[in-house]
Amino acid sequence: MPMIECTLISGYEAHTRQMLAERLTDAACATIGAHPDLVIVTIKEVASENYMRGRIKRNPAKAPEQPEAIIRQFLDAMEQRALSRASEFLAEGFEMVFPGNNRFQTLDQLVSWAKTRYQSVHKTYDGFDTSFQGNEARVSCFGTLSGIWPDGTAFENIRFIDRFTLENGKITSQNVWNDLAEISSGAE
Repeated sequence: MPMIECTLISGYEAHTRQMLAERLTDAACATIGAHPDLVIVTIKEVASENYMRGRIKRNPAKAPEQPEAIIRQFLDAMEQRALSRASEFLAEGFEMVFPGNNRFQTLDQLVSWAKTRYQSVHKTYDGFDTSFQGNEARVSCFGTLSGIWPDGTAFENIRFIDRFTLENGKITSQNVWNDLAEISSGAE
């Protein structure tokens, strides 16, 4: 039964401490095979007046925005075609790859290409998965697409998976898999 003890400077919000405890539990489970019910995580807080690093008293840093929240905001902006707002989430050198190995470096390129595929599209999410490696995060979201084909007819329940890579809170890449082409061509 692993016991993980973490000491933080006092001042982090409750949901941040909760997320830290959950992720420490998940790391123990994945690394040593412990069952989550057997992993004990304690978080002790130290008053800022009792915390010093480099001979300087410190205050807690603001917790970063979580990768899943960034991706949800980006996808919401894309669905609304608020490209200026969506581009604020992108890192320099961003690239996206869509079915058929169609590659884009700008959102305008993507929107221009998509006009031949559909008039509008909406995502319904079944879930999000996030993993971390250093400053890099990978977020996969999956679910179904609905929308309007170029001829004005509706479509729905088309599977999709998007895989994003973020570094330091900015999206560096997006890879997309979906069944739009199979459904639009009449394949079952």
